[in-house]
Amino acid sequence: MITGEKVVYFVNSGSEANDLAMTMARIYTGNFDIITLRNGYHGASPYTMGLSALGTWKYKGFANGFGVHHASNPDPYQGLWGGHRDSVVQSSRASESTVVDGVCSSADKYVGQLEEVIKYSIPKKGVAAFFAESIQGGGGGVQFPLGYLKKAFELVRENGGLCVSDEVQTGFGRTGDHFWGFEGHGVIPDIVTTAKGIGNGFPLAAVVTTPEVARTMSGALHFNTFGGNPIACAVGSAVLDVIEEENTQENCKNLGPYLLKGLQAIGNESPLVGDVRGKGLMVSIEMVSDKVTRAPLDPQRWLAIWDECKDLGVILGMGGLTRHCFRIKPAMIITKADVDFFLAVFKQVMAKYA
Repeated sequence: MITGEKVVYFVNSGSEANDLAMTMARIYTGNFDIITLRNGYHGASPYTMGLSALGTWKYKGFANGFGVHHASNPDPYQGLWGGHRDSVVQSSRASESTVVDGVCSSADKYVGQLEEVIKYSIPKKGVAAFFAESIQGGGGGVQFPLGYLKKAFELVRENGGLCVSDEVQTGFGRTGDHFWGFEGHGVIPDIVTTAKGIGNGFPLAAVVTTPEVARTMSGALHFNTFGGNPIACAVGSAVLDVIEEENTQENCKNLGPYLLKGLQAIGNESPLVGDVRGKGLMVSIEMVSDKVTRAPLDPQRWLAIWDECKDLGVILGMGGLTRHCFRIKPAMIITKADVDFFLAVFKQVMAKYA
């Protein structure tokens, strides 16, 4: 994870973890302004609602986001310049960019958008933190162009900020190749937040950082009634044991590409599947009404497909700004037979609704 010694603060949820990360970054840097990416989701508490840049997760009449700026989303499918991503399947717009030494040419263009936010909206050297998911969860499984996150981290640090990796959905081996999603980007964050997988459904989350950053908390009172309680920690320890004993990360690595390629084959035959993406067992399908314009699929039609899959024995998650993406994040212990069953169901339903 973070190099060197580590300090861990236990809390109860991902929102709480990101709340605390915001506090740490602001106290440590002495800066106030925080940057996140449009389409990102980091929680729904009063503070993290501001971090999240999906209008569907905000409440009308509820003030949020003071001091938070949302940069253009580096989306290889819907973004301005397309891009290549770290996946066995690429978007239909991958040809709009090139890859040299593992870096996509569109990465610099998206980083340029981030730099504009810093130049126009934030005091010089005034960034407190940059929050990013390794793969966007609530936003519909969006992956960034190769090299983007590394360049973004460098830019943020040049402007006084800390880099925070939100691993709530991508951590604990779900992406297959690495235990942490940020490792796939070749970066080392200053703060890591994690939840969900750490307790396998039990209310447990954590903020991990360096002693240097953590030391600044001595100047502020921080207290969490249930954070780090013995039962929660026993659950978290047991979950780590099972992840290792049952080799669930390897299962994600093996089944992920198989699932993605199977979905890509279905998508190639369906006018409603715009993009299939993901890594390991963090997979998403973006549904569209038109493959040329990439317009989102009508919610009623999407819901009809979702219902049909449910009736046939497959429950899918939803994501994206207009809830037009299927989010596929199954238990990390699923089998090839489970994947084959899902692919058969999805193929049948897509043939009906196409």
